[in-house]
Amino acid sequence: MSTGTSPTARALRTLEILRARPGTTSEELAERLGVTDRAARRYVAILREAGIPVESERGPHGGYRLRRGTRLAPVTFTQAEALGLVMAVLDARPAATDPGDPVGSALDKVVRVLPEEVGRQAAALREHAAAAPDPRAVHADPAVTNTLVEAVARRRRAVITYRSADGDEWRAEVDPWAVVVRRARWYLLCHSHRSDALRTYRIDRIGTAEETATAFRMPDGLDPVAVLEAHLGTGWAFPAHVLFDAPLEQVAPWVSAPMGRLEAAGERCVLRGSTRNPAMYAQEWLGGVPFGFRVLGGAELRSAVAAAAARLAAAVADPAGGDVSRSVRA
Repeated sequence: MSTGTSPTARALRTLEILRARPGTTSEELAERLGVTDRAARRYVAILREAGIPVESERGPHGGYRLRRGTRLAPVTFTQAEALGLVMAVLDARPAATDPGDPVGSALDKVVRVLPEEVGRQAAALREHAAAAPDPRAVHADPAVTNTLVEAVARRRRAVITYRSADGDEWRAEVDPWAVVVRRARWYLLCHSHRSDALRTYRIDRIGTAEETATAFRMPDGLDPVAVLEAHLGTGWAFPAHVLFDAPLEQVAPWVSAPMGRLEAAGERCVLRGSTRNPAMYAQEWLGGVPFGFRVLGGAELRSAVAAAAARLAAAVADPAGGDVSRSVRA
C-alpha cells in the first residue's frame, strides 16, 4: 500500500478493474496495470488467495469477473490516491480542515474508513497541512448544483432564481447545457429563454433551481469549456479595443479568453472585448501584459487606464516635484 506500483497496490487495482469491468481479459488487465500477462494473472491469484472469488470464463466473451453476489468494501485507496484526495480537497477548500465544514465532515468519514497505514498518513496530512483561506473564495450550493447537473443529464429545462453582482434579482427559464468549473468558480452554461440568448451564470449566485418536465435539444458538437471561455469576454457593458505593440504569437500567452478576441494586425495585434469592470480590466489584465499598448476604443477603459497610470506615476514622483528615480541615481 505504500506506493502505486507495489504488489498489494496492483492487486487492489486489479480488484477495482474487475469490479468496474466484469469480463476483463488477462491481456486487457495487463495493459491497464502496465505489466505482463503473466504478472496480471499473478495478481488475480493473489486476490483468490485472499478469499476473493474471481472466476474466469473462456471464449469470445470470457475473461475475469467477480462471482455474482460478492460483497466488497465500497471503495479502496492506495496511499498515493488517499494523499492526493486530501491535497485536492484542501487546495480547493481550505475550510475542510475543520470537521464542522460539510466537506471537512465528508473528508473525515473517508479518512476513518481507510486502511490503518494509509488512513494514518492521510489524517496526518490533513491535520498538519496549514491551508490559507482565500478571502475571494465562493462556494456553490451542492443541492442547487446537483439539480442543475441532473437537468443537464436528462435534457430538461430548469427554472432558476438569480442574483447579479449588482444585487439585481430575477427568475429565468433556461436550457441547461453544461455545468463548468473554471478557476474555482462553478458556472451554468445555458440558453436563457428570458433573454433568448446564450448565458453563463455563476452557480453561487443561483438561489434556487427546479427541473421542469420540458425537454430541450443540446447543441451539436458543444464544447462547454470553449464556449464558456469565449462568452465570458463578450456582452458586457463597457467595450475594450486595444492595440498591442507586439505580434500576436507573443501577446497571446498573456491574454485570457475573458479579455476578448485577439487578432493579428500586421506586426502588431488587436484585442476586442468588453468588461463590466474597466478598472479591473485596466489594472489586473492589461497591466499584466508585458508589452506596450494603446487603447483605441472604450471611453470607460481609457479613463481607467489613465487613472491607473497616474496612480503608478505618483508612486515614483518626488514630493518636491522631481522624479524619485532621478534623485536616487543622483
